[in-house]
Amino acid sequence: MQGQKIQNPKQSTEQKTAQMNDRDFLTDALNMEKFLTDNLNVMAREASHDQLHQDIMSVLDETHQNARGLYNLMFQRGEYAIEPAPAQKVQEVRTQSESMISEQFPQGAPAGMMN
Repeated sequence: MQGQKIQNPKQSTEQKTAQMNDRDFLTDALNMEKFLTDNLNVMAREASHDQLHQDIMSVLDETHQNARGLYNLMFQRGEYAIEPAPAQKVQEVRTQSESMISEQFPQGAPAGMMN
């Protein structure tokens, strides 16, 4: 399976015109969700009031779910192709991540960080 792309058949509804097509609308919506999550992360991190922080976190979670839903829809439509990583590469990245976390938290990583 190594080297084989995982992709659904592309839905050919695209015509080269000045008007936006389905793919353009989906890409625009996904980019907007990415923009929102980036900025909501900053807002959540900097919120000084507990209730405001909780409200922002709720909106942030919903925004992440929306972004994931758009990605999944675009993947189903064949807009994205992914290649499975070889097991050795996955293990290398995991080892690097664990090493970086251990350097950042010499007394031990916070619960759930190394899972």
